[in-house]
Amino acid sequence: MDEFALIAHFFAPLAAAEAGAFGLTDDAAVLALGSDQALVATIDTLVEGVHFRAEDPPESVGVKLLAVNLSDLAAMAAQPRGYLLSLALPQAWTTDRREAWLGGFVAGLRAAQAQAGVDLVGGDTIGTPGPLTLTVTALGTVAHGQAVRRAGAQVGDDVYVSGSIGDATLGLMLLQGRLAGASATDATLLIERYQRPTPRLGVGHGLRGLAHAAADVSDGLIADLGHICQASGVCATIESQRIPLSAPASTALRREPDVFMDLLRGGDDYELVFTAAPERAGDVARLAAATGVPLTAIGKIAGTHITQGAHSVRVTDPSGRDLVVVGSGGYCHFT
Repeated sequence: MDEFALIAHFFAPLAAAEAGAFGLTDDAAVLALGSDQALVATIDTLVEGVHFRAEDPPESVGVKLLAVNLSDLAAMAAQPRGYLLSLALPQAWTTDRREAWLGGFVAGLRAAQAQAGVDLVGGDTIGTPGPLTLTVTALGTVAHGQAVRRAGAQVGDDVYVSGSIGDATLGLMLLQGRLAGASATDATLLIERYQRPTPRLGVGHGLRGLAHAAADVSDGLIADLGHICQASGVCATIESQRIPLSAPASTALRREPDVFMDLLRGGDDYELVFTAAPERAGDVARLAAATGVPLTAIGKIAGTHITQGAHSVRVTDPSGRDLVVVGSGGYCHFT
């Protein structure tokens, strides 16, 4: 199949419900926006060997690719509207391998877009002599003035995180053979969290008018809270004993307590970290109940910051002593 036949066969069905996608036959999609709405656009690229392993099931790669972009929309309290997809497929692949991989990949995308209520609206497909490279541009809407940004955290705010932290890091460690002793059930749950993250769209929607600042945890909790601090001109203190951990993560830490800081520095959680005024604690609790997603207070915005990035985040142990944060505090593509 040539490029256009491939698009028609694999991807046009994903766009069938969106009239403005024109069946993926035009140069661009035209999406209607109300006069009181703002467009929110985000883009993320996943590269084989960097963001996912060559051995990962193509279905999980499809889920993850869309989820990481939807997570960015959730962090800004946007309602997802649609997405564009760019594929750079290895030229070294045989036709059979390419079509088999795409079949699984599309199944993952289909499941992820159905769960989020979005459709594919366009994209580009090319061959490359390099590694498999996948890009999504996600589009969302939010009422004017209602987007939640990284800038906006205020001194005295409580710092919250959704869900649990560190599962994806442990899942990757299991896949890489760097973590032993997990039960089959725990291993399955941790690997699932790494390969198939869940964007917290419901929580993100509920942050409108509630959170002063928010970010998704893609590079690591310390790093992404550091991004909030840097953008807001503040510093934060988080208490290690308040970090929410899943049952499999808690079990793993009992065996290997030294990996705790790796969980705070590791990426791929795609939870939301946000700040809110202390008097809004009841509203945060109601949002957690409404969405079924735990929202845990883990620390405070402590003051104005004098250092950059992750170093504006202080992590304390149960006795109040500082734990050492090394380097950027999270994943970095370039060092």
